[in-house]
Amino acid sequence: MKPYKLIPVLVFTILFIFACDNKNTPVTRVADYNNYLKVKENKALDFAHAEIDFWQKKFDAAPNQMSYLSIIASKYATLFEYTGEVNHLYKAEELLTEVNKSYKYSKVAAIHSLARNYITQHRFKEALVLANKALAIGEARKETQKLLFDVQMELGNYTEAEKNLNAVKDMNDFDYLIRLAKWNDHKGDLETAISFMEKAKDIAEKEDNTTLKVWSYSNLGDFYGHAGRIQESYDCYLKTLTIDPNYSYALKGIAWIVFSYERNTKEAKRIVEAIELTHNTPDFCLLKSQMAQFEGNKEEVLHERNAYFYMQENNDYGAMYNKYNTLIYADAKETAPKALAIAKIEVNHRPTPDSYDLLAWSYLKTGQSKKALEIAQKYVVGKTFEPKVQYHLAMIYKSNNRMNKVAPIKEELLSSIYELGPNMEEKVRQL
Repeated sequence: MKPYKLIPVLVFTILFIFACDNKNTPVTRVADYNNYLKVKENKALDFAHAEIDFWQKKFDAAPNQMSYLSIIASKYATLFEYTGEVNHLYKAEELLTEVNKSYKYSKVAAIHSLARNYITQHRFKEALVLANKALAIGEARKETQKLLFDVQMELGNYTEAEKNLNAVKDMNDFDYLIRLAKWNDHKGDLETAISFMEKAKDIAEKEDNTTLKVWSYSNLGDFYGHAGRIQESYDCYLKTLTIDPNYSYALKGIAWIVFSYERNTKEAKRIVEAIELTHNTPDFCLLKSQMAQFEGNKEEVLHERNAYFYMQENNDYGAMYNKYNTLIYADAKETAPKALAIAKIEVNHRPTPDSYDLLAWSYLKTGQSKKALEIAQKYVVGKTFEPKVQYHLAMIYKSNNRMNKVAPIKEELLSSIYELGPNMEEKVRQL
């Protein structure tokens, strides 16, 4: 494996100097979250292990009771959620496949479970096949249509996704509201997306449903952050941890605030390294490499990039990290062709505007600026509003001497530095 090509020292120096003058007033307090970094017990994990042992014994005694295997599979999914160990996800898949084969794919609930497992693995086309199987059976039709919305969104089939969303319309239904929020976020209407997510949160609180509260608080934390409402984002992550002290996603959200908003890399790294003790996945290596880049620590950038690839070499993550791999390889001239190859696979696998952005970006980085522009204009422009994608568009326009297109994007990006991360600030200003 070739090491990641480092950004020139001059750029690191500029970023570091620039950062020193751009620290925001802190919104976080170590005392608020420090205890969550030291949690040694995980009741959800302990319960999942106990349930696996219990139901496995039940199944061994009655091997015709396939419902037991479904329960065991759900507990392996819990193990994956809390540890990030992908083998747990594959074990759940193995069990759910056995269940569905036993039922000859006639039980909608079992089909749904396997489809959602596939979604987590980024096997979206296979998930769609299963969802359509469930739809043909006809039972639990609304649940199937919710599943279809999720899959169609991942595949970029937005017309079909909207049809399924409209089919389950119910302003008092948590599941509908969170999907309506996602739909509006997709359209670039973050304010409306937040309003629907807040309505979903209200339902979760009214029902006092722990799972739904954790989900809504953590997602609101993301949405508020995207909207620049950093204090509210932080408060939501803390609320999440109050309910579930082991919820690493919320801690990661706090780490991002500390890094991107407060520019405190030392503390952000401390948080991430605490998370890694119980939930170790490649994306944390990437986050730490961003911090090292911001500090101008070239050796540490290289170390974390190599650690990221090492984890992938020793674990089969399938397509789950294709996006990250494309972006990393595109950054270096010698690996840009590899980025292009992965991007082509991703477009075939998941033909969304974001995937086409990866393809356009890879073409740009291999010196094919006209091809990049052609793809971007056809598949990306006006179809996604992600800041990173918009930056790529600006660079593609710039390389094709379309400077009139760059200025409005630059203005928008300057308001999205928190989401992009501090390493992007100087790059945006140089557009």
